[in-house]
Amino acid sequence: MAPKYRLVYFNLRARAEPTRLVFAAAGVDYEDVRIQRDEWPGLKPNTPMGQLPVLEVGGVTICQSMAIARYVAKETGLAGKTILEQAQADMLVDGLDDLRGKQAVIRKAPEDRKEQCKKELADFAPDFLSKYEKLCGPQGHLVGDSLTWADLVFYDVTSKVLAVLPGALDDLPKLSKVMDTVTANERIAKWLAKRPDTPH
Repeated sequence: MAPKYRLVYFNLRARAEPTRLVFAAAGVDYEDVRIQRDEWPGLKPNTPMGQLPVLEVGGVTICQSMAIARYVAKETGLAGKTILEQAQADMLVDGLDDLRGKQAVIRKAPEDRKEQCKKELADFAPDFLSKYEKLCGPQGHLVGDSLTWADLVFYDVTSKVLAVLPGALDDLPKLSKVMDTVTANERIAKWLAKRPDTPH
C-alpha cells in the first residue's frame, strides 16, 4: 500500500513549492494542507521545529523544506538514477539557496530598499547562472538524461528571478532548455495551470 502524504504549509508557494512540484511530476497523490496565518500561533507549538512546511508520512513528521523535497524525490524516483547523480542534484539544489536568498530579500525589503535589492540580484545572477550553465547537461536536464528534483527546484527559483530580471537566461541555452523541459512535462503543466494563485 502506497504511503499517505500530508504536506502542511501556508497558502503560499515559497518553501513548499519544490515538494509540490516533485509530487506533481511523479503523479503522486498527497494532501495539500494550506493553513491561514491566523491559525499558525495555535499550531506552532505542535510542530517539531516550530516551522513550516512539515510532511507527515507513516506516523513521522519531517521538517525543513529541502529535506522534505529530497525525501519525496527519493521516494518517487526523481532524486537521480545513481548515487553520483543524486550527489550532483543535491549539490545544485543546495547551491540554489544563494540565488533564492537574493530573490526573496526583494519581497521582504521595505519599499525604499527594493530597488537596491533588485540591483544586488542583477549584479549577482549573471555570474551565478553562468556557473550553472557550465555544470548543466546538454539534454534539458541539470543532471543526467532524465528529470530530477534539481530541475524542478531550478525551475521554481529561476521563474521568480525571471519575474524581476526577464532576460536572465537569454545567453544561457542549456539552462533555458531546462526551463522548457520542465514546463513541457505534462504533469507539471497540469499542476502549473491549476495551482492556487498566491502572492509568492
